[in-house]
Amino acid sequence: MGKILAIDDDPGVLRYLFILLMQTGKYEVKTLEDSTKALPELDQGRYDVLLLDMDMPGVSGLDILKYARDHHPDLETIVLTGVEDVQLAVTAMKLGAYDYLSKPVNNDLLLLVLERALERRRLKDRVQELREDFRFEDLKNKEAFRDMITRSPAIIKILRYAERIADSQSSVLIWGESGTGKELIARAIHAVSPRRQERFIAVNAGVFVNELFASEFFGHMKGSFSGAYSDKKGFLEAANRGTLFLDEIGELSLPIQVKLLRVLQEGEYFRLGSTQNQKVDVRIIAATNKDLQVEIKKGNFRKDLFFRLNINSIYLPPLREHKEDIPLLAYHFLDKYNKVHKKQIQEIAEPVMNLLQQYAYPGNIRELENIINNMVSVETSDKLTRSSLPSYFSEAFKDYKGLSPSLEEKTLQELEREYIGKILEKTGGNRSRAAKILGISRVNLISKIKRYQLS
Repeated sequence: MGKILAIDDDPGVLRYLFILLMQTGKYEVKTLEDSTKALPELDQGRYDVLLLDMDMPGVSGLDILKYARDHHPDLETIVLTGVEDVQLAVTAMKLGAYDYLSKPVNNDLLLLVLERALERRRLKDRVQELREDFRFEDLKNKEAFRDMITRSPAIIKILRYAERIADSQSSVLIWGESGTGKELIARAIHAVSPRRQERFIAVNAGVFVNELFASEFFGHMKGSFSGAYSDKKGFLEAANRGTLFLDEIGELSLPIQVKLLRVLQEGEYFRLGSTQNQKVDVRIIAATNKDLQVEIKKGNFRKDLFFRLNINSIYLPPLREHKEDIPLLAYHFLDKYNKVHKKQIQEIAEPVMNLLQQYAYPGNIRELENIINNMVSVETSDKLTRSSLPSYFSEAFKDYKGLSPSLEEKTLQELEREYIGKILEKTGGNRSRAAKILGISRVNLISKIKRYQLS
């Protein structure tokens, strides 16, 4: 049963909501007339959905909504108001409200919106359940890494290292295949660093031709080239005192590399068309999907620039090397694209999840995101099924049944039970060793042993 809290200064509205919701037999309902008691009630009640009036004496609906967003982000809020105020609706939605309904409320519409809000809450709980094993407990700045969706010990070790080097002013080189999350790591480093109050500028060097990159990166003076009708600041100047993230650094031409090296060594540069040097204080985080050591041997990348950038180095492994994150990421993207496409899909069919976990992902996390986005956009049921998989993905698994006999007929729970049983057999029943091999906590393993009745 969904647990609902209704807050309104009108006792008649509260009686109406209580009777309507209790008659459905689906909800546990509490009403609150005094808004000054709302915040402690939210802290103590562990509610799923909040029905909230906006215009109340004491503590306003917006104040309660802000508190819910900051302290109970999983709580879904449906705003109810008798005031036809579009701006108030926009403000409420920006603060995280799930939906906005005007009084007098249409019964059927309220029940529909309430059910959808509960479905989204259940999906969030599903994602959280998948994430339970690793809660970033060793990270001091968990909020900065909130966009890193993982329970992989290898990735969490990388996050710990990123947090340690964030205080440094030195450059960082992040390398790994495309789609592994290099910009997310760069943003997290900036968010933890002493420069976090300043700007983070992200630039993909691979999308500019070299002449245009020089103009955009360093800025230019009026008349320095055809079409330069006024002076223009570059990315460097825009990022002054902050962080500049340069993606695809291996695509820069050698002349631009020389100029970038001067920035790193001397903290100065020249705008195009100017003889006046400009001073800049910026931390550069560079990223590449190329092996820069190989590029140095080919003569495509300067060795001195490599050593200047590579003071702190982070390698992000491809998704195929931390496949334990695939279910977690898949449900995270399902939640994201449910909102984008205004869908209420609650589940990924287990045969589909089996396929997702078998795939190699040459495009890494970005490719998985695109797959889920595509599936959500075309799926017509409340579950992602094989029929909504992209055609190229399905083609890769046209002989799927032959890969592993009867695998498709087994549920994910059955496969997990078999695998845990084999690991326990291998370790002679040693739960600590088994948990280490499985990459989960000992407490979590004991819970699974009880759930699957494994002796």
